[in-house]
Amino acid sequence: MDPDYRSRWSWIWTAWLIAVAVSFAVLEGIGLINRKPGDTLSENTRHWLGVDRGWKSAGPIGFIVALVAFVVWFVPHIVWEVW
Repeated sequence: MDPDYRSRWSWIWTAWLIAVAVSFAVLEGIGLINRKPGDTLSENTRHWLGVDRGWKSAGPIGFIVALVAFVVWFVPHIVWEVW
């Protein structure tokens, strides 16, 4: 493997993560400062999932299943390098 390969991709992924974190911080900060309903990611996520219809509806249950499935895959993938 080219020795610069990992270095280049490491910088690309680092830049991507920084861009995501900064854009989230800016948008969420604006939403928190505005204090208007529906301005934050949490409020919008609750709306998209239909949490207002109760946590036993398809949206929240699907979210929980997807999140648990992701963690079940991600932790062994990172810690033990499987999958």
